[in-house]
Amino acid sequence: MITVSALWILVLLAGGGIALDRVLTSAITRNFDAQGEYVLTALLTSAEIGPLGEVTLNRQLADQRFLEPYSGVYFQISGEGFEAFPSRSLWDRRLAVVADHRDFEIHSYDSEEFETETLRLVERDARLPGSPVRWRFQVAQSRDGLDAQINVLRRTMVRSFGALGLGLIVLAALQAVYGLWPLRRVRKEIAAIRSGRQSRIEERFPREIAPLTQELNELLEHVEKQAEEARRHAGNLAHALKTPLTVITSAASVKSPDLAEAVLREASTMRRQVDHHLARARAIGRRSSAQARAEVWPSLEAVERAVGRLFEGITIDLAGDRKASVRVERQDLDEMLGNLIENAAKYGGGRVFVTVKAGEECVEIDVEDDGKGIPEAQRTSIFDRGARLDVEKPGTGLGLAIVRDVAEIYGGSVSLEESEDLGGLLARLKLPLCR
Repeated sequence: MITVSALWILVLLAGGGIALDRVLTSAITRNFDAQGEYVLTALLTSAEIGPLGEVTLNRQLADQRFLEPYSGVYFQISGEGFEAFPSRSLWDRRLAVVADHRDFEIHSYDSEEFETETLRLVERDARLPGSPVRWRFQVAQSRDGLDAQINVLRRTMVRSFGALGLGLIVLAALQAVYGLWPLRRVRKEIAAIRSGRQSRIEERFPREIAPLTQELNELLEHVEKQAEEARRHAGNLAHALKTPLTVITSAASVKSPDLAEAVLREASTMRRQVDHHLARARAIGRRSSAQARAEVWPSLEAVERAVGRLFEGITIDLAGDRKASVRVERQDLDEMLGNLIENAAKYGGGRVFVTVKAGEECVEIDVEDDGKGIPEAQRTSIFDRGARLDVEKPGTGLGLAIVRDVAEIYGGSVSLEESEDLGGLLARLKLPLCR
């Protein structure tokens, strides 16, 4: 940043300095030429034609330097067929008459016709009253004074722009160091978190850096939450498997005659627990994906076909928004809908009605059946793992628990109510809307 700023400052100052030098040099040169034009005008007004047709001056110019030899200020009047009329300051030298213009305008240019000095000439042609000759009036000044002014100007500009450039580069460097210094503090805070000295970025930062530290703290919180969930799931799974393993071990140690039956029964229990925790683990892993998206209607149709093959004589009606999409992975959506619709088909009276409604923030999926329903006092406990109201029908008691856990992982919810239309149970699943 400092290097780029320094290069850009130097480029801008160099460009501005060159442009300013041209403008000021041109202004000084025009002012210098204006002095020559003033003398040229005075020379024209003082010139007159003598008795032999030659040019003479009816009065001397006021500048005494025209009388001093080689003074650096000269004039000369030239005409075809006549000797040049020079100022005394030219002494034994004469100004060259360049025939590159034939008008009566004023012309200014540099000349190096004298070896000892460079001249700045202002000249014009004129016809004097009483003379047919075209006279060339020339006023010359040494460029030493002009060059001295330009050199003083350039030295002043170089020093001023150099000081300005140095000051701007130092300011840019200080700004970059000061502006980026909070990031060094952020790095130290992160190092302290990694070393275990602190758990969050605690120092206050400028408002430009504050959003970054806030996001980092939220990321740390999210990671800790995921780690805690992983530890809790591992503990729950270990606790769930501990009892079946104890039963199997006890039966095996006493050589129980129903050992095989006990192993099958407890193995089935362990499988249910493993499936439950694997489902939660998959949902937690997919939740971090920002691209999670699933269309509700194709998932409902797939579940309807699968459940229809399992339960003959069951009527499943689908209604509602066919274009609704949720921010959930398709596999998890299928598992939640499958559990809810399978329960409705299993415990209902033969009819299942599913309605899809898309709101502003979430998609609501209502699964209703015409069964006996669940008493209000038991609608909360039924979500516990292994809870079953009808033990005569096959099942694991984990379906609703899986639906609740997976829905909550994605930021949704599931609740049980009484169906007003069918009289049975209404399972209301809410999932975040995907726009």
